[in-house]
Amino acid sequence: MYSNRKGLDQLTGETCIICDKKKATGIHLYTSFICVECENDIKNTDTADEKYQFYLNKLRRVKNPPLYS
Repeated sequence: MYSNRKGLDQLTGETCIICDKKKATGIHLYTSFICVECENDIKNTDTADEKYQFYLNKLRRVKNPPLYS
């Protein structure tokens, strides 16, 4: 019997670069994954908030993928 293993793997999710937890839904920024919860927290954080600097430091881990010609 054929098993859809790829579908099962997608249910386990990916590791968010902000909270370092495995989540099933989120966005990809280049080769990095940000979960929906962290994305919403980032969008709703004021620049005067202490968490703003935390998010900036975490987002520095996002790297531009190299371009191959």
